Amino acid sequence: MTVETLERGKAGQASLLSLRGISKSFGPVEALRSVDLELQRGELLGLIGHNGAGKSTLMNVLMGVVLPDNGTLSMDGSLVTGDNHPSRAHTLGIRCVFQELSLCPNLSAIENTLVVHPHLGGLGWEKRSRALIAHTLGEIFPGNRIKLHAPISELAIGERQMIEIARAFTESDSPAKLVILDEPTSSLDASAAEQLLAYLRRASAAGRSCILITHKLNEVLDHTQRIVTMKDGRIVADVPAAGLSRERLFELMGAVARAETTPTGSLVKGNLRIEIAGLDGMPAVHVQAGEVVGLAGLAGHGQKDTLRRIYRTARTRKGDGQCRVEGGAAYVSGDRQREGIFPLWSIALNVSIASMRRLARRGFIDGVEERDLAERWRQKVGIRSSGPDQSIMALSGGNRQKALVARAFASTSEIILFDDPTRGVDIGTKREIYEQIRAEAGSGRSFVWYTTENDELFLCDRVYVFHERRVVDVIDRADLTEDRLIRASFEGH
Repeated sequence: MTVETLERGKAGQASLLSLRGISKSFGPVEALRSVDLELQRGELLGLIGHNGAGKSTLMNVLMGVVLPDNGTLSMDGSLVTGDNHPSRAHTLGIRCVFQELSLCPNLSAIENTLVVHPHLGGLGWEKRSRALIAHTLGEIFPGNRIKLHAPISELAIGERQMIEIARAFTESDSPAKLVILDEPTSSLDASAAEQLLAYLRRASAAGRSCILITHKLNEVLDHTQRIVTMKDGRIVADVPAAGLSRERLFELMGAVARAETTPTGSLVKGNLRIEIAGLDGMPAVHVQAGEVVGLAGLAGHGQKDTLRRIYRTARTRKGDGQCRVEGGAAYVSGDRQREGIFPLWSIALNVSIASMRRLARRGFIDGVEERDLAERWRQKVGIRSSGPDQSIMALSGGNRQKALVARAFASTSEIILFDDPTRGVDIGTKREIYEQIRAEAGSGRSFVWYTTENDELFLCDRVYVFHERRVVDVIDRADLTEDRLIRASFEGH
């Protein structure tokens, strides 16, 4: 296999991180295949690849969560292979922001900070821990209003993501030399994501190394210095980011860029499925059969509440005088760990759970039909697994998200509610989901789609922009521009 590479580092300059021949298998699955990688001090590296390419496994090796079967790992001149574990990785200066957030949900941000900085304990620990996390949060996300004393479980997913990120950059007894960020902007709105990316550039300039794992290609193209592409457990490209085009990046990933064509509209529009009255003269929300409607605006301005309101009304069949829904609704959450998957179940059970009534025969579930349903949708949305009976927890984060999308599509619901459904999903899978959405809309299904990725809004028939929990602008696809979205989101008009 030919790997596109560049010469790195100056003569005589030792790398901060060096990986040689790292391999790891889980049963018959080869997650990593002889991976070689070097990282210089102060380097901001972008790591991309499809779901299941091996990115998260590689980071788990660096963090000592997983030990490699073969190969060597050196950090700052110290050979750590075979004796690596999370505590040692922390001492060596390696930190990680995990895609599936690692915060203790019953503890506050202050208490979660103490967990990774235990030496702060003792008399006055709360003051010291609070000062540390508050200072770092303020540096990365200025103007945030996160309640540091509240249990993590009570915070919005975007706020939890901010705390997870800030905690990784906190320093006390040992410096953070290398920070790995696995899909760090997946739950952040556009403003918070830009704050983070700006901070990463400042951290890199100050000499701190960072590895940014993301499926948002504009982030690696615009903000990193070097891009490494993984596919099937191997590094297939290692190139400078400067001057790299989006099309070339697609080629390196082995993907084909999505054609920039205007989505075709549904042929069955007409019946009004959802109607939410506007407040104080503000625009109302209307969704017809066959429409794909987007919800935009900064995070926390009422979009998620609107989705839940629609879902609650559809489930209870009782409107509140302001919200009317005709038909059943399926809800797909971007917070798959807390609101989506059943971790002890198989893929088949996770996909078919919303279709139990249809699969029941005289009070018993038809197991053959249940498995066939799950397998059909597993193949349709491209869940990468050995079969529908595999544990949902054996899948990568993106493939778990596909299972949630498959669950909604497999149901008979006329309305699909999307709460950032492509969070942590690779570009190829996103394209498949987009095509499936259009196919389902063409058959008469309605979609209400909240997304933190503005590019996805251009796939919608109409976009409702929220500001301070009200709809402040309604934009048809033909009139949609990035500038209009930003102005309405920040200025409320």
